Amino acid sequence: MSETIFTRIIRGDIPSHRVYEDEKVFAFLDIAPLAPGHTLVVPKEPAVTLDALSEESAAAIGRVLPRIARAVMAATGTRDYNVLQNNGVAAHQAVPHVHFHVIPKPDAGGGLGIGWPSGHLEAEDGKRLAGAVAAQLAKG
Repeated sequence: MSETIFTRIIRGDIPSHRVYEDEKVFAFLDIAPLAPGHTLVVPKEPAVTLDALSEESAAAIGRVLPRIARAVMAATGTRDYNVLQNNGVAAHQAVPHVHFHVIPKPDAGGGLGIGWPSGHLEAEDGKRLAGAVAAQLAKG
């Protein structure tokens, strides 16, 4: 993986508004926020997408993400929020380094706006797809 802006921020080459850091995770305010308090939670491990991240780094993020979300909500006085994580350019990933967005959703509007064009899962299609996913998981 080539160096990204996040690896430079983690290393301290680019200044940031850090809100949290431990051995595996770095969290800082987004400089182009969708709402006040928009925070990025980034593993220090340089992986492009979530499926390429080690289980150790993923667990480290999982341990601190709820704590960071609670802190952002308390600091901004916001009840509602989104946690967003994109993988790949087609999925709107702008920086090729795993990162989670904690985006407050203020009562007055703002924050993340999304459309959700939901479809329908037929029973047979669901059975087939669930079996295929489970078989892949069984492979380890």
